[in-house]
Amino acid sequence: MIKTDILIIGAGPTGLFTVFEAGLLKMKCHILDSLTQPGGQCIELYPKKPIYDIPGYPEIIAGDLIENLLEQIKPFQPSYTLGETALNLDKLDDGSFKVTTDKGTEILAKIIAIAGGLGTFTPRKPNISNISDYENKGILYMIKDPSEFKDKKVVIAGGGDSALDWSIQLSKISKKLILIHRRNEFRGADDSVASVQKLKDLGKIDVITPAQVEKLNGKSKLESIIIDVDGNKSKIETDYFIPLFGLVPKLGPIKDWGLKIENNAIKVNNSLDYQTNIDGIYAIGDVNTYPGKLKLILSGFHEAAVMCHSAYSKLNPDKKNRLMYTTVSGIEGFDGSKKEAKKSQKSKID
Repeated sequence: MIKTDILIIGAGPTGLFTVFEAGLLKMKCHILDSLTQPGGQCIELYPKKPIYDIPGYPEIIAGDLIENLLEQIKPFQPSYTLGETALNLDKLDDGSFKVTTDKGTEILAKIIAIAGGLGTFTPRKPNISNISDYENKGILYMIKDPSEFKDKKVVIAGGGDSALDWSIQLSKISKKLILIHRRNEFRGADDSVASVQKLKDLGKIDVITPAQVEKLNGKSKLESIIIDVDGNKSKIETDYFIPLFGLVPKLGPIKDWGLKIENNAIKVNNSLDYQTNIDGIYAIGDVNTYPGKLKLILSGFHEAAVMCHSAYSKLNPDKKNRLMYTTVSGIEGFDGSKKEAKKSQKSKID
């Protein structure tokens, strides 16, 4: 049986940063995630995609952000249970919790921090009768390694940020890139729409609207698609068809723990410490909801810091919690080592 101060459910950016904030307060963390490696959506969905709104980084690749976070929490030596899903929750007589996973692992924790992002998720698939025949044989619902598409013919379908951003990125390396959307107007960021328009004008991206993919063809793998443009059918040869219609998030077994749920997210008290309706269980990052919630990595980092100070007060009711800045205190890990702090000063594409 695993014992810890804080059980963090979710190994995405928010969950990982929670280890750092807890470590500064000398609280030990164990991380549980259904994925087989840390990183959450940053690793599973877009490891090579640049992120632009992390403070201090004008641009950082999602996978690099995770590597940096893992390096940052090393002094605090968190333990991990990966590839397992939180299944059952029991509250014990002393106020602590026992969480049992789908593989029978039991974890005892004084505090639980749910940082599960969107929860478990499945892609929204287009309504094409034989689509399952070509999954992982030319049909992909997410992009992990852009180099896979070098010098290939690629068709992307969708009208949101993901479809636009990946069209821009893959147009740099693919042999041919076609973006298809069922409407003339795109719902992504204006600058992304403008970038696609520019690439279209330069002949680096073909944009076909309004259009829908109706049929897939190929023997052992995808070879071509049939599209409908205002009732006219046409055939497009392609190596890959990537429909990016978003994800359907699900909380999974956590939804049966007695937590207050709203629109598939966990309601928390944002005026205090992001605690749920169950004392000792917090929800931070994209998995929670409250008035004015912004689903940003930045917001998750803030919520993790506030949550950890609240958890410390619960675990140490007789101690006064005094905020120490790392510029003064440095970083002291559980192994007793200490690192000295550095002194420092909607649009249309025609």
